Amino acid sequence: MVSLACHLKDSESFTQKALQWAAQFDSVCYLNSNGYRDNYGNIDVFIAVGAAESFTSDGVDTFAKLQQFIDSHPDTWIPGFLGYDLKNEVEHLQSRHPNRTEFPDAYFFVPEYTLLIGQYNAEIKGSDPKTIVAQIEATEIREDPLGFKGQLKSRMNRSAYFSAFAEMQRHIRKGDIYEVNLCQEFFSEQASLNPLEAYRRLNEISPTPFSCFFKFGQKYILSASPERFLSKSGRTLLSQPIKGTAPRGKTADEDNLLKNALVTSPKEISENIMIVDLVRNDLTRSAEPGSVKASDLLQIHSFKQVHQLISTITCQIREGIKTTTTIANTFPPGSMTGAPKISAMKLIDSYENSRRGVYSGALGYFGPQGNYDFSVVIRTLVYNAENCYLSFHTGGAITDNADPEKEYNECLLKGKALFEVLKSTANG
Repeated sequence: MVSLACHLKDSESFTQKALQWAAQFDSVCYLNSNGYRDNYGNIDVFIAVGAAESFTSDGVDTFAKLQQFIDSHPDTWIPGFLGYDLKNEVEHLQSRHPNRTEFPDAYFFVPEYTLLIGQYNAEIKGSDPKTIVAQIEATEIREDPLGFKGQLKSRMNRSAYFSAFAEMQRHIRKGDIYEVNLCQEFFSEQASLNPLEAYRRLNEISPTPFSCFFKFGQKYILSASPERFLSKSGRTLLSQPIKGTAPRGKTADEDNLLKNALVTSPKEISENIMIVDLVRNDLTRSAEPGSVKASDLLQIHSFKQVHQLISTITCQIREGIKTTTTIANTFPPGSMTGAPKISAMKLIDSYENSRRGVYSGALGYFGPQGNYDFSVVIRTLVYNAENCYLSFHTGGAITDNADPEKEYNECLLKGKALFEVLKSTANG
């Protein structure tokens, strides 16, 4: 593996060319932070292409086998994803709905080439990085038709959503749970789509810190996630659950009013604090005693489509805990389940009418120094070009005092960028 650093005259143009170049490979992970820098992530653009080796879950002991895969490929980047239904391995649970996307529960690969692109420089690693740079610079950025063909349907119509919502609140009032995340699927069968163009459009409409174009074979994950699930930096674990959503205003004054309403809403605050407690409990399973801290609570983060309420929880990892165990101990992301976690997941499987699959799982990478960073798979389009199935989910938290009309509308707000992409492709 040879490393080459080069100066960039036009980082944006090089990045777009590199994405176009990367999309031709069978395995691709393109991550773009879209300029959202914080104290916990330091990647602008990361691209991994070509699978020298790969790991696909067979549904048995996935986290242990993934650890073996990581251990056998030290000092390298290993991007991939973990599907929500790995919950069945972590706990004694099951998924009763069919796997219509036909994605595995996990897939990771050791790339043949990696690129780290900053504002002025790029670092390329591979067998012949000079040739890679020449190929990228010679790439012409094509503007192909977006080309969505298919009929987008809802698997849970409005009345079915309201019915499931009422049942969830009945369980809350019985004391079975005190919060739960209810999600619904939008899908298209016999669909066709240009995934690269769809991703570009999605990232233009909704640029987020964990934007991702992920491809393996004919399967695609096009993500505009704003939420960090879990990162490891040295001995520090960090999680940043999102609970609390508000639309952007049409004017600066309206925008400020919506932000203030979000940060002072008793419902949104209580939802966020409930999930903070859940995540703190999850992190305790991997933590040095007394090291779990909720440092930044109820922080407003503003994105192009929405305002979000985000809290930050950290801990120091106990000696002897394996890397993938720290993930399994917190999986699936608590913001996508509810509390208590196991009870909530059982009810989710009873009242949702689709398999979540990749959605509300995790997407990201293991890094060369033993660190990792994973987002929560939300605001994400999943597409299988082989069986022509296209899918995305949206959801929201239900508490005792939640209003079904407002929560249903929040689901549509969270899916707004995805609806816009598919609407635009229908004419493309």
